[in-house]
Order: sequence, then structure tokens, then C-alpha cells
Amino acid sequence: MKTALALLALPSLVLAASVQAADTAPQPPNIIFILVDDLGWSDLGCYGHIDIATPNLDRMAAEGMLFEQFYVNASLCSPSRAAMLTGRFPAELSIHYWMNPPHNKMLKMVDALDPKLVNLPRTMQQAGYRTGHFGKWHVGEEKNLPVTAYGYDEADIVWQGVGPNPRVAINAPDGTAKLVDRSIAFGERCLAERRPFFIALWARDVHADLAPTDEALERYKRFLSRPGKPTAMQIYYAAVTEMDKQLGRLLDWIDTDPARAANTLVLFTSDNGPEAPEIPHAGYAAAGSTGPFRGRKRSLYEGGVRMPFIARWKDHIPAGTVDEASVVSGVDLLPTLAHLAGDKLAVDAGIDGEDFSETLLTGTRHVRAKPLLWEWRYEGVGPLFHRSPMLAIRDGDWKLLFNPDGSRVELYDIPRQPMELHSQAAAHPEIVKRLTGIAVRWQETLPEGPHTVNPGSLQYPGYHEGPGRGPLKNSGHYERLTAPLRVRLMRDWPPHEAATVPASE
Repeated sequence: MKTALALLALPSLVLAASVQAADTAPQPPNIIFILVDDLGWSDLGCYGHIDIATPNLDRMAAEGMLFEQFYVNASLCSPSRAAMLTGRFPAELSIHYWMNPPHNKMLKMVDALDPKLVNLPRTMQQAGYRTGHFGKWHVGEEKNLPVTAYGYDEADIVWQGVGPNPRVAINAPDGTAKLVDRSIAFGERCLAERRPFFIALWARDVHADLAPTDEALERYKRFLSRPGKPTAMQIYYAAVTEMDKQLGRLLDWIDTDPARAANTLVLFTSDNGPEAPEIPHAGYAAAGSTGPFRGRKRSLYEGGVRMPFIARWKDHIPAGTVDEASVVSGVDLLPTLAHLAGDKLAVDAGIDGEDFSETLLTGTRHVRAKPLLWEWRYEGVGPLFHRSPMLAIRDGDWKLLFNPDGSRVELYDIPRQPMELHSQAAAHPEIVKRLTGIAVRWQETLPEGPHTVNPGSLQYPGYHEGPGRGPLKNSGHYERLTAPLRVRLMRDWPPHEAATVPASE
């Protein structure tokens, strides 16, 4: 699938032959890892959006490499971030949902990401880097377990899950501006000390509640429904553009010194797909676009787990490259960055990710040796069209989604069927059997924990099957229809007692 950036790629491909391979990179680069929140695959100009202005990220893509098939390893914040930090599929770590103390207890999740696990910041630290984390964290914000316990030298985080109002983290118009200021100041100190730096800049601009600047809102005033009445599009587009503006300041700081630009790798992606409008406080944040894909946040369809991913390292990554074929993911960041940092002891046998540094440095296709695997233990949110089965596996071009009870078996040739509309399961039973076996065996190794009444179901809430049956206003289905924040937990059928869990971050 060609993106808008392909038009910019013409002169750049000739650079690939002159780019050094990963094993001969001259020195470990400074690394800035930008992770944003709830951004859709198609919310940037370089990924085809025709209304949102993102000139700085478009420039970053034109000067680097854009990946069309980058996946996160969960369709929700906390597990997705845990995967990027550890190189492990988050279900293996008992992280399935967004983390805070009530959720952790009810869903039998860990209270925090285990700081003893091999992780990205400590790997960088062991390789001689100074490490800083600025922005959202959300993998266990325990007061007695600071972010620095994971290998960061410095951290300023956006708290979410603890504090006087643990369910609310409020954005501010200057939020990312402050994170960029903090990142630049940290980078300047590291450069003065002649130390390579690793910076995690995790911004929240496009996560509810949105708070773009007045200047950004003015840019999109044509999307007002009537004077003084903004639409979701105006607010969301403004938030994305403000984020882009501030990240542009960071790129400008890097580029003020050509030597610094030639020795700084910048990565950009999102933690999951765009929000669903059915989440009560998140209507404005639901204007994000998944482009051609089915699914949104909390779905294992492409729109929930396939994200924009851009990498720029001047004079090393071939500029203007659009990688349409490589299947890479969040768990791959740890081994890839460890390789570039020169850390040979960074990973152990439990790492699920793969090193794709050669792809970054030469433009050659990364062919996965291991499949990608997902588990979503809870019911979806919003239209049934976006609600995926419980398990998914991507192996080569094939993606299989299915429920462990054998229902909803869907097989897609993703390069040819990116919209996941017409299952090929009946035509390829041998592929279904092989991939089902891999995914079921993997699921059997996962830590036990509760799930909702019928994860992966396509049953329309509130109605019985069969003639003459109308809404069942006393049924559990009706409760879920009228109170979408209610989730009934179970270990085995039939369900045990009900419990209430917030459905949004």
C-alpha cells in the first residue's frame, strides 16, 4: 500500500547502497524515542491525511524511513508500553488492561512492570548512555517504585493512576512544549558531558481530554459546526498539529548542529489506535483516523494495533524510504536499539522481539523469524464491526483471528486484504490449523486471569436470539448496553459475581 510519502522517495533510494550495515555503524547514536497516545495510523500527512497539518513529522519521514506495517503488541496503553520497554508480549507479563490499583486487583494484573526484567532504559544505561524519561509512563505508577528504578537517570512523568484524582490526567495546551523543553535541556547536559543520551518523550496531546492551543484551534475554524461550537474534528486536528509543532522544535534543536543530527536517531510512533466515541469522556479524542483499516483502540483488527512508525538518523538511515513490506513491532525496539547501542548482553531467551537494525540502516526488508501474537481478554467497545476475536497471530503475510472456543475464525492475507473484510479461512484450512496451534499453545503458557463474559463475541447487546424475543432489560447484556463501564468477570462459565471496571484510560 503506497502512502503519500512515496512521492517524496524518488532520489533517496540510491543512498541505500552507500549506507553502512548495522554491524559497522561508526558509533552508538543518541536516541530519542517519541511515543504518543491514541494516534491513528492515518492521522499524519505522510500517512495520507488530507486535513491535519503535520509538517514536522512529514519532514522527519522525508528525511528518514516510514514503515507501513509497524504493529504495537496490544490495543491499549499499559500493555502496549510494557511490550516496548521489555521486548515481551504483554500478556506474558500479566499486563492486559490499563493499569491502576483497582484494575490490577480485579483483573489479577501485576501492580507494576517488574523492574528486574530486562528493559530498554536499563539496557541503554548499561551501554553507557545517560537516560531520561519525560511524559506519560503508565506501567505501574507506584509511589514506592519510581521511574528511575527502571534505569532512568532522570524522569518527569505525567501521573495517571495515583494521586488525589487517580482516574484523571489532565492535558494542558503547553504540555508537550514543556516536555520538549525538558528533553532539550537534558540532551544539552549530556552533550556537555560527552555522553550519549537516550530520551523517552511520551506525549499525551491526542489522548482525552484534549487541550490544544487557541492558535491551533483557529487553524481549523472551518470545522466549526456554527460560530463558537467546535466539532470533534476541529479539536482533535488542532491537538495533533500542536503536538507536531512542538516536536518540530525538538527536530530543529537536533538539526542546529549537523554533527548532532548525524549522530541522533529519532523514532516516532503511537501506543494504540484512536479512541472510540462511545467512551463517555473521550468524544473529541475519537476523531482519529485508522485510514483503510477496521478496528480502533481495544481491537485486534489492524486499526487497533497497526501504527505509524518513522525513524530518522541522518547519513545512516536512507532518506525518503517507504518500507511497505517489513513487519516490525513494539517488542522489536529493545533488541534493535540494543544492537545500535553496542550492548551485546541486552536480551535473554525470553525476549519476543527481533533486531531490525539492518533494515533501518540499509533499507532491506526485515523477514520475521517469529510470529506476532496478541490476546484481548475483554469485550470490545463500540460498533460490532470493530470488535475483534480474542486471539490474533501475524505470521508472514497471514493474519489469523479467532476465539479459543473455535468461533469467529478469520484469516486474511494482510498485504492484499488490509481491510480484513473477507476471510480466507475456508480456502486455507492448513494455514488456519498451523496458526491456531501456535496461538493456542502460546495462550496456554500465559498467566491465568479473569476475562469478561464473552470476549470476542459479535452478539448484539440487549437482545436474545430467536423469533419474538425483544430487549431483555434485566439481562447482563442490557446492563452492558446501558452502562458500558460495567464489566462482568469470570474464570469459567457460568459467570461469577459482577464487578465494575472503567472502560477508558
